Amino acid sequence: MKPIMKVLTLAGSDSSGGAGIQADLKTFQERGVYGVTALTTIVTMDPNDNWAHRVFPVALSTIEEQLKTILSIGIQGMKTGMLGSIDIIELAARTIEKHDIPNIVVDPVMVCKGADEALHPETNDALRDILVPKATVVTPNLFEAAQLAGTAPIRSLDDMKQAAAIIQEQGARYVLVKGGSKIGLPTSIDLLYDGKGFEVFEADLIDTTYTHGAGCTYSAAVAAELAKGHSVIDSIHTAKRFITEAIRHSFRLNQYVGPVRHNALRLVEHGEE
Repeated sequence: MKPIMKVLTLAGSDSSGGAGIQADLKTFQERGVYGVTALTTIVTMDPNDNWAHRVFPVALSTIEEQLKTILSIGIQGMKTGMLGSIDIIELAARTIEKHDIPNIVVDPVMVCKGADEALHPETNDALRDILVPKATVVTPNLFEAAQLAGTAPIRSLDDMKQAAAIIQEQGARYVLVKGGSKIGLPTSIDLLYDGKGFEVFEADLIDTTYTHGAGCTYSAAVAAELAKGHSVIDSIHTAKRFITEAIRHSFRLNQYVGPVRHNALRLVEHGEE
């Protein structure tokens, strides 16, 4: 058997299981890599208060101890998710540089009040200035891309291209703007930019609100494929198919949320769906 590649996710824990570290580990397992985790925050949801989120940060020293454990065994890739503070962003960047970690996927998770108002703009600035330049691929959604690029809200493919070009100039090797179903086109569209040209990734547009964890899952799949030695473009093609089937077979968890189904592509390929 081939040696199994090891991939770190430095991210938050979603107690409901659909996003964050939980989504990353499920994705890593499905894509055939060994996932290791460093928790930055623990997120809970209150069933007695309309699923209101509560965020419990992990102490920086505890994150450092987790990373010490992980780096002692060696990793072939790394994905970041919810980081939550400038100190953690700086720690992530130092860790990548000091240990020369390859295959870095930065999912610039931003907590926001609404469509165009960032809750912690100083943290978003740190992501842009400190961590994005370390990324092999940065994977913002439309809100995150506009925040990183400093543009107006993104409404079209041309807007996606403008934001991607600005973010790529900030230092990321590749920028994957996840447009999905949000720009009014008949298919689900994501856009990759490498500083020279654009590539569009299309898939079926799936009519569902059950998309909890889709962003985490997509970027984790990219990280897994990169760690296995695939090119950026091939990794995204595989990840796009993976997340499309995960959304197509998503399900209702409760009255508040429906997560994507991480084993969907495997089941489809084996004729079980």
